[in-house]
Amino acid sequence: MPVSDRTQQFANTALSQLFNRAFAPLANAVAAGRIPGGVFGIVDRDQRRIIQAIGSAQRIPNIRPMRVDTWFDLASLTKVIFTTPRILALAEAGIIDLDAPLISVLPDLRQYDANAWERKITFRQCLGHQTPLPAVAPIYTYGRDPDLLRSFILQREWPAGEPVYSDINFILLGFVLERLSKRSIRDMDPGPGFAFSAAPDAAAATEDCTWRHRVLSGEVHDDNCAALQGAGHAGLFGTAHSVLDFAQGLLDGTGASEGAIALMKEPLSAKRTHGWERPYEDWSGGGLCSADTIGHTGFTGTGLWIDFDKGRAWTLLTNRIHPTRHFDSGIALLRQEVGNLVNGS
Repeated sequence: MPVSDRTQQFANTALSQLFNRAFAPLANAVAAGRIPGGVFGIVDRDQRRIIQAIGSAQRIPNIRPMRVDTWFDLASLTKVIFTTPRILALAEAGIIDLDAPLISVLPDLRQYDANAWERKITFRQCLGHQTPLPAVAPIYTYGRDPDLLRSFILQREWPAGEPVYSDINFILLGFVLERLSKRSIRDMDPGPGFAFSAAPDAAAATEDCTWRHRVLSGEVHDDNCAALQGAGHAGLFGTAHSVLDFAQGLLDGTGASEGAIALMKEPLSAKRTHGWERPYEDWSGGGLCSADTIGHTGFTGTGLWIDFDKGRAWTLLTNRIHPTRHFDSGIALLRQEVGNLVNGS
């Protein structure tokens, strides 16, 4: 399997040797046919960066090689790269109170039942996935009108359960951003190096979608985000460079305020901070990162981890659901193996 171009060579350095070790599991997964291709990148606090790509950006109906500048559907990395920083900035500006209920911005949430439990959900609970909302629901099956779907989400009597990682939490936070800015998410600035779509021939293909009847490339894979035409839980596109640029900004303190970064690292539960995950047994970043690490993954096969103590960040972007999600790609073990090799020295 050919390896594509590599950026910023650091031959015979400790960083290069570390990178080569951590890249090997991705190369093995591609060679074994578990995933079509991927891009792995690492950056440190000294702004040294290496990125390398391998395999195919698309296999059907055409074959295209993966490149270091391939655009990826970042899926749930949208939660931490796009939505979380904006919610925290609103809180820092005094526009919202993280411990106030969402109805302070969304007064029409379950507006026909003043005692509905959904009306008590706070911004902080949504950020930390500490609400009774379900993990996911097939919202897209209720229609294609994005305004009606937004109304449906706001008025639905949701089944309550134990707190779980929930897309619905961040869909609601996306509604908050839209309501306060008076524009849809897709009309917002996604940030430098990011977009809400990509040119099909420049993007990593995702699934051969059963309801859109085509192989998706450059358009959002997430069913609910597609039907909503933009949402707070998914839909952001970027390259390995743009993801590492974002991480670099958090490492050196230029990408967010000191207070926002502190909240991104502040534990809200055994597994979660404000928006992000923190290290726990068997988490995606492996078992060797410092306690001062945050990370997140995306369903399409993406991930970003930032170790503030060691001063490094790494991203693993793959198209593991191309051409179907119904296949065991081994992505969970791959992420852990890469993370352990990144932090093994």
